[in-house]
Amino acid sequence: METTYINSSHLRVGKVIADDIFANTKYPIVYKNTKVTNEVLHVLKAFHILKVPVLVEEEEKQTDQKDNMADTAVIGMEVPKPFMTFEKIYLDAVEQFKKVFFGWESGSKIDITKVRGIILPLIDRIQEERAILFKLNSLSNTKDYLFHHCIATGLISAIITQKLGYERGFVLQMAVAGMLADCGMAKVPNHIREKKGTLTEQEFLLIRQHPLFSFKMIESLPAIREEMKLAIYQHHERLDGSGYVEGLKIGKISTFSQIIAVADTFHAMTSERVYRSMESPFKVIEMIKESEFGKFDIKVVQALVDLVASLPIGTTVELSNEDIGEIMFINSFSPTRPLVKLANSGEIIDLSKQRNLYISQVITDK
Repeated sequence: METTYINSSHLRVGKVIADDIFANTKYPIVYKNTKVTNEVLHVLKAFHILKVPVLVEEEEKQTDQKDNMADTAVIGMEVPKPFMTFEKIYLDAVEQFKKVFFGWESGSKIDITKVRGIILPLIDRIQEERAILFKLNSLSNTKDYLFHHCIATGLISAIITQKLGYERGFVLQMAVAGMLADCGMAKVPNHIREKKGTLTEQEFLLIRQHPLFSFKMIESLPAIREEMKLAIYQHHERLDGSGYVEGLKIGKISTFSQIIAVADTFHAMTSERVYRSMESPFKVIEMIKESEFGKFDIKVVQALVDLVASLPIGTTVELSNEDIGEIMFINSFSPTRPLVKLANSGEIIDLSKQRNLYISQVITDK
C-alpha cells in the first residue's frame, strides 16, 4: 500500500493512518497504523489538523487524488492557523464542557468521545509546559468555577499520574476521570450548587452525594477502566475516615482516588470562590502537607510537591509582600521555601527561615 495525504474533512472511518501525527506535542496525538474511528476524527479536529497521511489501496488512489486536487485550491487560499496558546485552547475547552454539562442536567448521557476530545488537546501542553500549572487558578472565575474546576482537576490528575510513573494510557484515563469526578453535580439543583448563603443540612447532604451521582453516570461506560470508575466514586474519601460518601479509611481507598482527591483539593484551594479568595499554590501545598496531614496518600502529595516546588534556578517569582525575585537555591527539605534573590535590592532571603513570607505566584510571562 502507498501513502497519500488527504484533507481531514474527507477522512473516513476505517482508513489507516500512515505515519505518527504530531501537533506541537512531544508524543503523537495519533499513532502510525491507527485505524480511524469517530474518536480519532474528533481528536484531529480538536488539534486543527488539515492534512492526514493515510494508507491507500491501488484502486483507491485515483479517487483520493481527485479529492486532493479539489482540496488544493481551497487549502492554498487558507491562512495557516497560528499556534494556539494554552489559554485559548483551555478556555475553548471550558466552553465546550459547559455545553455538555448543561446536557447532563437535562438528562443526556455522557458522550465519552466528546469528553475525551475536550481534554486531550490540553494534556500534552501541560506535560510539556509545567508553568501552565500556575496559570490554572488565574484562568478560573467564580461564575464558571465548577466548569473550570472539572477541566483543571482532570489536567492536574493527569500530570500527577505521570509524575508517579504510570504509562500514558493511565495518564489519559486519569485526565478523563478527573474531569468527570464532579459530573454528578449536574444532578444537584442549580440553586443549591450556586447558593451563596449557608446550606441547610439537607442541601449539604445532597451535595455530598455527588460522587455517587457521578459514578452512576459513568458506571456503564466501557471506555473508562474500572479503576477509574472507583476513583471517581471515592474521590472525596480521606485516609483518616473523615471523607464521604462512605467514610472509608486507609487500605480501602485506591491510589487513583487519592490522585483525584489531591488534584481536586489543590485546584479548589488555589482558585477564587464565592466564599473564599484564592491562595498561593505554594501555601496550599504546605497546608495540604501540614493541616491536612493524614488525609492524603503521602506519595501522591509528594508528586504534587515535586511538580509545584521543583522550579528551575533563576525562575522569577513574586513573594507575599509583593517583592519580585528569582530562585537561587531549592532546599530539598523545604522545597516550597527556596532561597530567593530580590530584584530591587539584591538581598537573598531564605524563605525556610522567614516563615511570614511565601511565594505568592510564579511569573511565567516576563
